[in-house]
Amino acid sequence: MTSTPRRIDVHQHVVPPLYREALAGQGITEAGGRALPDWSPSAALELMDLLGTETAILSISTPGTGFLADPGEAAGLARRLNDFSAALSAEHPARFGWFATLPLPDAAASAREAERALAGLGADGVTLLANTGGDYLGGAGQDALWRVLDEHGAVVFVHPAELPGPAVDGIPPFAADFLLDTTRAAYLLVRNGVVRRYPRIRFVLSHAGGFVPYASHRIAVALAADTGRSPLDLLEDLRGFYFDTALSSSPAALPTLLAFARPGHVLFGSDWPFAPTAAGQYFANGLDSGVDPATLAAVDRGNAEALFPRLADAPAPAPARRPLPARLRQAARRAGARAFFRLVQPGTDRGGPREAG
Repeated sequence: MTSTPRRIDVHQHVVPPLYREALAGQGITEAGGRALPDWSPSAALELMDLLGTETAILSISTPGTGFLADPGEAAGLARRLNDFSAALSAEHPARFGWFATLPLPDAAASAREAERALAGLGADGVTLLANTGGDYLGGAGQDALWRVLDEHGAVVFVHPAELPGPAVDGIPPFAADFLLDTTRAAYLLVRNGVVRRYPRIRFVLSHAGGFVPYASHRIAVALAADTGRSPLDLLEDLRGFYFDTALSSSPAALPTLLAFARPGHVLFGSDWPFAPTAAGQYFANGLDSGVDPATLAAVDRGNAEALFPRLADAPAPAPARRPLPARLRQAARRAGARAFFRLVQPGTDRGGPREAG
């Protein structure tokens, strides 16, 4: 990057101490097959400065509150997490926004907490896991929640969870199952008409929508056979989702995403800290080198400004006054990440074209 892009990261996670303690109380030390990562506001800001991110919209990752069997305990944890995120955002208003955590599968309690977070705490939207204990978004009994979110014109960040079945030995859930989980939720949200009945909700699908862009026509044909609707209408419903680039802006995935998504519907995402810093740099370089400048500016910031108008007029924060050695280390890390990205692309041999064999 030759200049600071002022990115808005819609897929960055927060791991508050109270959440880590709640998980530990249930013997949970990992999520999606990865150990719970270290997190602090200062580490988040350091990563953001490295990637050229001005503002991150923070969210709680899987398992959300779904690991608690008691609905009252789940609702109480959601309230505490949202209070924590609201306070963090108030402390760093130019750097952090947040998506509220809701205690699904209890739709009524989730509707109440969504109202509190959106109207009372100033949340930028809500996070919903694709499934909670096997109950998928788009299933029966969720209309109380959809009505509240539609009334607020809410942004709904859909994040995958572990599939409601045993993992396959040797395949960590985050590597492949997460993509299927998001795809299942998107399928049901379209199949069961949620996206049409509640048109003011803006759904953001994590990780470029899982398999949705790649398999969109296959999905549309299956849905058409099931529902009797036109495949073209179903494709338009699928294209109506928003998609983030977290772990997805590769030379293989990015062209498919941009070819499928509606203009303005692709947003920058890093998935930090569950995706380590090196992975964030790798995929940020894929975005930086894979699209034209106008598309890059839209994905980095412009498209998110349309979803979060409060950020559109936000002045750029004053650059951090880092000591010279720290600035040099950061520049070296960026240069090294760019070189590594170029080195490992298919069809290249140490950065140069392969000879025909």
